[in-house]
Order: sequence, then structure tokens, then C-alpha cells
Amino acid sequence: MKAVHFGAGNIGRGFIGSLLFQSGFETCFIDVNNEIVEALNKNKQYTVKLANPTHDEMIVSNVYAINSANNQEAVLKAIVNADIVTTAVGPNILPYIAGLLKDGLKRRLGENGKPLNIIACENMIGGSTFLKEKVYEKLGEVEKDHFSASYGFLDAAVDRIVPNQVNEDLLMVTVEPFYEWVVDETNIVGEKPPVKGIIFVDDLTPFIELKLFTVNTGHAVAAYFGYLAGVQTIAEVLEHKQIRSFVEETLQDTGKLLIAKYHFDKKTHEDYIEKIIGRFSNPLIHDEVTRVGRSPIRKLGANDRLVSPARQYAELFGETPTYLIKGIAAAFNFDYEVDAEAMQIQETIKLNGIEAAIEKYTQLKQESMIFKEIVKQYEDLQINSL
Repeated sequence: MKAVHFGAGNIGRGFIGSLLFQSGFETCFIDVNNEIVEALNKNKQYTVKLANPTHDEMIVSNVYAINSANNQEAVLKAIVNADIVTTAVGPNILPYIAGLLKDGLKRRLGENGKPLNIIACENMIGGSTFLKEKVYEKLGEVEKDHFSASYGFLDAAVDRIVPNQVNEDLLMVTVEPFYEWVVDETNIVGEKPPVKGIIFVDDLTPFIELKLFTVNTGHAVAAYFGYLAGVQTIAEVLEHKQIRSFVEETLQDTGKLLIAKYHFDKKTHEDYIEKIIGRFSNPLIHDEVTRVGRSPIRKLGANDRLVSPARQYAELFGETPTYLIKGIAAAFNFDYEVDAEAMQIQETIKLNGIEAAIEKYTQLKQESMIFKEIVKQYEDLQINSL
């Protein structure tokens, strides 16, 4: 079996690539990093190391790579012959691979004809649906019908902490032991992709929001509070009593929403929160707060990990989630100079004020109680340090 995976970075190799290997696939990585592409083609394998006390390792083999910047023809051929296509490129990059994917799928219709499923393994809601929209923008109506009959774009929720890292071995990647890959099976075309580790469900929404509003919300809040306190890594953040309390209280806020919305068992959810906190606290994972907090414009989006649960909480309970609001306010104080999005937010605040920035990036209305509370908490953080 052959897999095409867009994105040969740490997540691509350490998470999706390792599961594809364990499932018996030969994996073709598509990337523009020529150093990694050449290393994959030279070594034909790499090491995945677990951040656990025994430092377990696994050799992932049966791999090769193509540089899509200078060898698009080879990419098209790989797509024609693939049994599955996956991505881990980041939400902002999906539009850039859509054209190449479209060309490969068009050629496949004439040369292969077999059904194919595409799974975008991105940290976003509806990643595969978004990728499909970008692919279909470039098609005529008849082509869309042919694509719909032959190709399934399967939304997924993925979860594994893979920190930024620099290793002597360029291809080696360290990952946390835990992982979860949940896929919506309702749009499958042909047979179910035979990938070990995938959990197929017929309603992905509860899993998406459970993960987004617990793992991603907690991770982001820990990063933004940690940054304000001058703490370097997420594991160190959880050693800071006040910030750990803020993170735990934030997840109580989102947990109250999730339990009410999806009727989750309260004790089971509390155990899940405790497990997430434990993952964040893993001392063997050196995950910098500036990496986790990066791209704050996306994280402050109306449908993302901070604003969406806060808005839903206010609508459902008629009150503001205090600690979640503190986390949003902390995100607006994230002024990390290396992060372009952080600097864009700070420039908006400088030129137009915090109210204009909140309205622009969260799409909340100024008359809403959440909006007013964010302003209050933001101003409080400006005065009182953690």
C-alpha cells in the first residue's frame, strides 16, 4: 500500500508517518525543505523517540520524499498511485497545496480510477472540508461531480504533543507517548482506510470540541500565562502554582460547557482533564511557551479554542467564564517579537486601542458581556503581573 503525506516536519514524521508505517504503508513525504527531503531519500528511514522514562525508540522505514517546489511531476505521479493521502502542514498552508493536489487527483481520474480518501491532520476544525473547498474552487461543475464520486475528504481530530526540537540526527523526532486520531467516516469513498490507530466515528463534532476546548485551550492558556510570567516551557508553567491553578480553572470552565452540551459523564471528564494536565507536565518534553502560543490571531479566532468556548459558555449559562476570559486577555498581552501575528495584534492595540483589537480579532460585539470582561481582564494584566 502507498501513502502520500504532505508535510515532512516533526508532526508528519513523528505522528502520522509512524502510524502509516505501522499500518504497512510505503510513505512518500511531500515537502519543500530540501535538506529533509534529501535526508529521507538517503536514509530511507528515521527514528521516533518517545518522551517516556525508558526513552523507547522505533525505526520508521519504507519512506522516501519529493520536493514539491522543484519536482511537481513526481508528486502528481505519487498521488495517482496512492492508496491514501494525508497532510500535516498547518492550516495556513492547506490552500497552497490545494492546486497540486487538484492536479494529481485530476490525473488520477484518467489513469487510475480507484477511489481515494484524503485526511487533513491539522489543528483546526474541519481541516479536510477546508482543503476540499480549496481544491473545488479550481474545478468546473462536471469535474466536481467526478471528484465527489471518487474522492472522500475526511475531517479528523488529531492529538499528540510534538515540540520544536533540534537533534543531531536531522530526522529523529521525539514525541509524547499519547496520541489520538479520530476520523469522520461519513464521507468515506470506497473502503475504510486501513490505518492502525485511527478511531472512526459517525459524528466528529463532540470529539473535535472535546479536544479543542480541553487540550488546545489548556495548552494555549498555559502558554500565554507562562509567557507573561517569564516562564520558558509548558512543563515549567505547570510547576508555577498560580498559573497551574489558572489552567485548571480554565479547563473547569470549558468542562462545564462540554458536559452540558454533550452530556459527558462529569467524573470521566474530570479524569480526562487530569490526564491532560499530566501530559502538559511531562518533564521530558521541552515545549517552549512561545511555540505553543504562536499564531495568536488564529487562536483568538471566533471559532477557535479561546473565543468559541467562551461565547458558547455565555450563551448557555448567561454568565462569563472567568478564567477562560483571563486566558483570552493574556493572549492579547502576548507580545513576542519573533511572532508576526503577535506583533500585528500589538500594532492594532497601539494604533486603535484594545477594544478595536478585540473586535477585529475575536469578532465579538462591544456590547457583549464577554467583550467587556476581556477589556477588564486585559487592563488588570497590564497593571498586575503574574
